[in-house]
Amino acid sequence: MKNNIYDVIILGGGAAGLFCAFTAGQRGLSVLVLDSSNKVGKKILMSGGGRCNFTNLDIQAENYLSANPHFCKSALNGYNQWQFIEMVEQHKINYHERKHGELFCDNSAKDILKMLTDECAKSKVVIQTKCVIKAIKPLDSGYDVKTLLGDFHSKSLVIATGGLSIPTMGATGFGYEVAEQFGLNLLPRAAGLVPFTFSDKLKQICERLSGLAVDVAMSVSGHSFRENLLFTHRGISGPATLQISSYWRQGQVISINLLPDIDVQSLLLAYKNNSAKSLLRNLLSQQLSKSLVLELQNLYWQDYAEKPMAEIPDAVLSEVANHLSDWRLKPSGTEGYRTAEVTLCGVDTDHLSSKTMECKTQPGLFFVGEVMDVTGHLGGYNFQWAWASGYAAGQYV
Repeated sequence: MKNNIYDVIILGGGAAGLFCAFTAGQRGLSVLVLDSSNKVGKKILMSGGGRCNFTNLDIQAENYLSANPHFCKSALNGYNQWQFIEMVEQHKINYHERKHGELFCDNSAKDILKMLTDECAKSKVVIQTKCVIKAIKPLDSGYDVKTLLGDFHSKSLVIATGGLSIPTMGATGFGYEVAEQFGLNLLPRAAGLVPFTFSDKLKQICERLSGLAVDVAMSVSGHSFRENLLFTHRGISGPATLQISSYWRQGQVISINLLPDIDVQSLLLAYKNNSAKSLLRNLLSQQLSKSLVLELQNLYWQDYAEKPMAEIPDAVLSEVANHLSDWRLKPSGTEGYRTAEVTLCGVDTDHLSSKTMECKTQPGLFFVGEVMDVTGHLGGYNFQWAWASGYAAGQYV
């Protein structure tokens, strides 16, 4: 583009940035994407175990966390999951549904990235990688973006730099710095969709159980998810843990129901009546992994480990049942941004138009994707927010 002047400059070549880029390009605008990494879409490639959980069949505002729970509705309605699925099918990408309406590529996340970059190429979007931003200067009619590769000018500037999660993928806090430069409020960031860690004796228990997955119902602060829990060398992970982590705050206790389909009190009393000579651990091993039962035994009924059911008082069985259906654990923390799938909070949506993603006080400045205070549940929701917010901004830049 002559003299490095464009209609739109987008900072960040991730899901939201690329989607915004070709959406704007389809309107005949000249678009430049600047990305500091050596290639665009790195988080897309690693998502979903390399298969990219690109959306969900059931997208609702209730699947998103934000200080303003209504903010996401306009964009999600403006570009929905069915529209993205239609584009996936037009590009002949094979996909499949997993539980909870999650959609994944049959082949590879590379298919989704290629679709996005192909659409950018078709719309004549210019993509410049390995481009470090030095400064952004607002002008009377647009923005100057000063980089190590030279200076660029545009009428509209889109911040699609993502959050702080997974710094090895190139994540930085640059988008937040831009927001602060223009006087926007930032809500306190935290790692979301992230494993828990423990520092007490539970850490050793988790180490011994590492690799074991258990179907549980996990709860905190009135939110509950029924999914697998996975024990790790550092603590616990798995879908249930990741979902709950977005609602957990430091110092809170989480509750785990290890037998969510069973009335555990009634089960243990039935064991006592029908299997009076059996050991509790042997009976519970019909429901749970033997290794987990042994760890629970050491914690909660060691004194009765070798006593038959008939000799265990009902009060003790009631206590054990409570531990099994409401196992209360206090994480010491999370694994942090190193492994977090998303960054919670970010740019306060009160500063942004829910229809266009444009800053209310700074004309021509837009924010899309993870950088703002909209965070989805695990299961394709964050990608759908990237597509939807990118599309919304791409219609108005």
